[in-house]
Amino acid sequence: MIPALTGILVATITVFGFPQPAAAATLTVAQAISSQTGASATVSGYIVGEPTATDTVRFSSFTGDTALAIADSASTTSTGSMLYVQITSSYRASFGLLTNPTLIGKKLTVTGTLTAYFAHAGLKSPTSMSLGSTSTTSPTATSTATASPTASSTTDTYYASALGKTGTSLKSALHTITSSGVTKLSYDGVWDALKVTDQDPSNSSNVKLFYSGISRSKTLNGGSSGNWNREHVWPQSHGDFGTSAGPGTDLHHLRPEDVTINALRGNLDFDNGGSAVSGASGNYSDSDSWEPRAAVKGDVARMLFYMAVRYSGDDGFADLEVNNVTGNGSVPYTGKLSTLIAWHNADPPDSAEKARNQLIYSSYQHNRNPFIDHPEWVASIFG
Repeated sequence: MIPALTGILVATITVFGFPQPAAAATLTVAQAISSQTGASATVSGYIVGEPTATDTVRFSSFTGDTALAIADSASTTSTGSMLYVQITSSYRASFGLLTNPTLIGKKLTVTGTLTAYFAHAGLKSPTSMSLGSTSTTSPTATSTATASPTASSTTDTYYASALGKTGTSLKSALHTITSSGVTKLSYDGVWDALKVTDQDPSNSSNVKLFYSGISRSKTLNGGSSGNWNREHVWPQSHGDFGTSAGPGTDLHHLRPEDVTINALRGNLDFDNGGSAVSGASGNYSDSDSWEPRAAVKGDVARMLFYMAVRYSGDDGFADLEVNNVTGNGSVPYTGKLSTLIAWHNADPPDSAEKARNQLIYSSYQHNRNPFIDHPEWVASIFG
């Protein structure tokens, strides 16, 4: 080539350059699922669980840091709508769910190869992962994903009319929210629901019994010794609502429990103290109260606070309230308030309780327990 012409070409390239390709758009999870081509891509979605098999995802009690599942909605429970993401060693300390269970519900942006993982639509060999303001890039990577907001906006939308309120105004707003658009289950339907909401995370064939903490076969539901049945944490007799669709079938306070232990608890209020309960280690009872094991004390308190907000006497059922006494009998009250507040503060919502709340909302009743999502509202409403 003529030297002069070479110089002209070099100068032209230096001044104008060549057009650069536009940056690839971030894919939704649905787009990533339909694009399993082996190509590199960036995908954004909400962290919903830990995949352990092609059609199995854990929503709590995680077992490892090597995989997570993301979806376009934080409430997704169908594995067919999830993308399984491999977590390589560079990212496990920051993004593994065993180490970081509170990542559930948060939004993740990840760059990697779109290819099957666990024989399921997946993304492998990540080169960048980011969550909120935290971003971790593989040593060999040359790009960094953009930070994304957490899933708090989902519940902020649900509680929009309550945000900023306090006291009785907050309680009234939450009553309206939790009573709107609710699907009521039949009492028979509760059996099948509890087999999902209270599935033992270590054994998908079992449920985890609430007070005793024992794992028992899902098929052993019934009324005989050795069976598990439907425990009403807010006793049916405290308001005389029985098993009618409504408070009698509300999953937010119904839990599986051994028939014998359920009978021992009966309609006792909740408080500290008493004698050890045989067959339910960590539980105590006396003539007018029941103390559950430490791992579920906060859960009990938040269930009762929910019931006191959800049922206010305007739906054909009694106005349920939490008071500061025990031995309430058949009146529509349950106590002891001061003890329940202490339990709530000492045992805040964990990942399992949050996952159960989400599952009831997304798959069954379509309402939420506000005190799991916003523990600070207990002090505002109940003192």
